[in-house]
Amino acid sequence: MPESAYDCIVIGSGPGGYVAAIRAAQLGMRTAVVEKDVVGGRCLNYACIPAKAVLRTADILSEIDDAAEFGIDVAGRTVDFAKVNDRRKKVIKTLTGGVSGLFRGNKIDFIEGLGAVTGNGTVRVGSAKDGTEYTASKGIILATGSVKKPIPGTQFGGRVIGTEEAWAFESLPRRLAVVGAGASGAEIASAYARLGVEVLLFEALDRVLPTEDADVSKLAERGLKKQGMQVFTRTFVENVRDGKDSVTFTYGDQQGEVDYLVIAAGRGADVEGLGLDEAGVKVDDRGLLVVDGAMRTSARGIWAIGDIVPGPALAHKASDEGIIAAEDIAGNETHPLSYVDIPRATFCTPNVASFGLTEAQAKEAGHDVVVGRVPYGAVGAGTVYGDRTGLIKIVGDRRYGELLGGHVIGAKATELIQELVNARALEGGYPEVARIVHGHPTLSEGVMEAARAADGWLIHG
Repeated sequence: MPESAYDCIVIGSGPGGYVAAIRAAQLGMRTAVVEKDVVGGRCLNYACIPAKAVLRTADILSEIDDAAEFGIDVAGRTVDFAKVNDRRKKVIKTLTGGVSGLFRGNKIDFIEGLGAVTGNGTVRVGSAKDGTEYTASKGIILATGSVKKPIPGTQFGGRVIGTEEAWAFESLPRRLAVVGAGASGAEIASAYARLGVEVLLFEALDRVLPTEDADVSKLAERGLKKQGMQVFTRTFVENVRDGKDSVTFTYGDQQGEVDYLVIAAGRGADVEGLGLDEAGVKVDDRGLLVVDGAMRTSARGIWAIGDIVPGPALAHKASDEGIIAAEDIAGNETHPLSYVDIPRATFCTPNVASFGLTEAQAKEAGHDVVVGRVPYGAVGAGTVYGDRTGLIKIVGDRRYGELLGGHVIGAKATELIQELVNARALEGGYPEVARIVHGHPTLSEGVMEAARAADGWLIHG
């Protein structure tokens, strides 16, 4: 086989692309990954991973600030943000180095440059005039992720930045405005408010984390405000002016001025220069590639995954889609993802996690809705570990005991949600969760009690 000939070529090396490539190699395909930036894509280098590294620092600081409640006095605590940055970079280097090692271990070639599909199983890397062409005899997987989008009347540059730049500050700003109180915006606001930055968080809709269950959003806003930030809902940021040392803007009838304005109000598919028209790949009215349940596009021999296709823009969703695409290319039987049942995790404080339908969505869908709510304080672990304000909420259908959705806010919410996701995947319902023996004292007992509440026999409550 010529050096430029492969069975499978993946364009993009983020969590979708690199997982797809590894699975393709496992299935016996000679595989290459094309990446225009650095290995690991945006998630590992600029978004998910650096975000969690900075958030972890904020979490430790919160524990120090709460230590007196547990009988520990910590005098003179300070934040050395240079060291925070050093650790962030080390975490990124460790994980991206790990991906590179996985490529080597699976004999996957890494090709640097801007990749584009040209039709007939060919990928061009570089410009149309001077690019190098590679062939993929079995399939091409597009996994290029997403790009930041400005809000109307703004453009990125100077002190008007996106989420990637917000996680890469070299020094802590004094004052920060965050536009968009979804998962990304809430995480940025929560991290920097706890690190001592004065934060203003804006959301155009009527509540923070607007896609979460209303009960969770209410508690999340309360928790964010306790961190000292100002939260403005039903509020538009307008008349943004980027200056040398600050950004000015208006919100309602007020004037604002901050060191940086972070736009975290949505992203778009990164498809510029990908050659979709040339290859005959159909795109919907939102700019997303049209795919079927096996991640096949409208163009023969081309699959697409991750943020450039419909469904939640989540790294773990992209990874699973990458596995599906690689297995379909190999001729294996695959099954489409149920996007509504994919867990959603927001790592602000308090943690927020969910899957499935909210209570309102379940009612709108015509279900005979039953709800089980249990605060963390209802079980021993909530009091022992210092979080009595968290909430576990189960949404079910009364007729068959079906689990329609789970919603958790509080410590370790992003871990606790997985039990309900697994129960749903294994075709269990809330009555089954209610009767599974859980360790004591653990926060997971709250999941059991919420299931019991939905089933009508809550013990601790």
